[in-house]
Amino acid sequence: MCGDVDLSQVRSLMRERAGGTPAAFVRTYGCQQNVADGEKMKGLLAELGFRFVDSSEEADLILFNTCAVREHAEDRVFGNVGALKHVKQKKPGLIIAVCGCMTEQQAVAQRLQKTFPFVDLVFGPHVIHRLPELLYQVLSQPGQVRLLGQEEKTIREDIPIRRDGRSRAWVTAMYGCDNFCSYCIVPYVRGREKSRRPEDIVQECRELVEAGYREITLLGQNVNSYGKNLEPPVRFADLLREVEQIEGISRIRFMTSHPKDLSDELIEVMGASSKICKHLHLPLQSGSSRILKQMNRRYDKEQYLSRVEKIRAAVPDIALTTDIIVGFPGETEEDFQETMDVVYRGGYDSAFTFIYSKRTGTPAAAMEQQVPEDVVKERFDRLLTEVQRIAAQKAERLMGRTEAVLVEEVNARASGLVTGRLSNNLIVHFPGTEDLIGKLVNVKLKECKGFYFFGEAVR
Repeated sequence: MCGDVDLSQVRSLMRERAGGTPAAFVRTYGCQQNVADGEKMKGLLAELGFRFVDSSEEADLILFNTCAVREHAEDRVFGNVGALKHVKQKKPGLIIAVCGCMTEQQAVAQRLQKTFPFVDLVFGPHVIHRLPELLYQVLSQPGQVRLLGQEEKTIREDIPIRRDGRSRAWVTAMYGCDNFCSYCIVPYVRGREKSRRPEDIVQECRELVEAGYREITLLGQNVNSYGKNLEPPVRFADLLREVEQIEGISRIRFMTSHPKDLSDELIEVMGASSKICKHLHLPLQSGSSRILKQMNRRYDKEQYLSRVEKIRAAVPDIALTTDIIVGFPGETEEDFQETMDVVYRGGYDSAFTFIYSKRTGTPAAAMEQQVPEDVVKERFDRLLTEVQRIAAQKAERLMGRTEAVLVEEVNARASGLVTGRLSNNLIVHFPGTEDLIGKLVNVKLKECKGFYFFGEAVR
C-alpha cells in the first residue's frame, strides 16, 4: 500500500494502459539534490513495475524533474514539454508528468495548466512519496492532476531508491534552506531546513557499502548547518565522524557548503580524515563585500578569504571549487574587480560561473540598477577566461603523478576506456574494462586536457 492506494492496483491499471510492461523515461535537470530526488522517483516507479528507457519515444510515462534556479533551465523544460504535444496526440495513453522545484512557482504552475493542458500530472518536490497515489488518480480520472505546496513536516525514510551509479551514491543529509539569499528561489520552492536523523543517514551509508558502493556524497543546500533543528542538535562535523567509521567506505564527499557556516571544527575534521575527499566546493558568488551584503550572503570578502586560508592550512592539497554570479543588480566594474581579486587569491581548481538570472519572487528581482546585458556578457567572458587559465595551471601540476582513481563507468564516447575520478574531483579516462567499476585503481596521469586527464593504470 502507498497511502490509500494498493500498488498492485496501480500496476494492473498501468499494464493495461501500456499493453504490457510499462516503460518510463525520467529526465532530471539541476542540482545533485534533484538527481537524488529522481532516484527516489525511479525507485517508486520500479515498485510499480516500470522498466526504464533512454528515449522518450519508447515511453509510456515521461517525467520531467525540474530545476528553478535559472531561467534557462525553465526554458528548456517548457521547450521539451511543448514538443510532446504532437506525441500525445498520436499516443493518447502516454502519461506526461512535470515535477520538482519549478512547479512550486505559482506562475509556472498556472502556465502548465493553461498552456500545456496535455500534461497529466504536476507535483512538487515535497510529495515524491505520493507518486503511486498520483498516478492512480491520473489513470482513473480525467483532467490534469496537481499536488503542490504541501510541504511535509517530517522526513519520509521509507522511499525506495533506484541508484543511477554503481560506485558512488548520493545520500541526502538535509532538505530545504534557511538562508534566503536575495537572488535565490530555492527556500521558496524547497522549504525550510529539515535534517535527517544521523542514525538514518549512517544506516543508509552502511546499506550502500553492503551493495558495493565505495564513495558517498552527503547532500544538502547548506550541509554546514546540518543538525541545528534536531533534538538534541547534531553538528555536521560529528556526522562526518560517524560516517567515516563505517568500514568499506573509501571516500566521503559533501555539498554544498555555505562559507558563513564553515566551522573550524569541520576544517579540523577534514584535515584529520583519511576518507574525506581533498575537495571543497565553497560558493563565493561575488568578491565584493558590498554586493555580498546585497545578496544577503552574511559574510564579506575578507571573511571568505580567511576561511580559504584556514582550509588550505589544514588540507594543503585541497582542491577548491566555487560558484560565481556575474551581473548581480548594481554590480559595478569595481565590484567585478573585487571578484577577480578573489579568483586570483583563491586559486580555484574549477569554478561554475553564471550570469545573474532574475527569479520572480526573490528580492533581487525587484532591485534597481539591473546591469545591461552587454556589460554582463563582457565581464562574464573575462571571468571565464581567467578561471579556465588558473584551473588548467592547477591541473597541470598533477601531470606525471600516480593517483588513485575510483572507476565510475565505461567511457561512452571512446571504446576501451573507463572513466573515474580523483579525490580532488578531477575526471580521468584510461584504458580498462567494465569489471573495474567500483574499484580504486592507481593511474599515472599522462595527458592533461585542462579539466580532465588521460592516464594509464599502474600495475
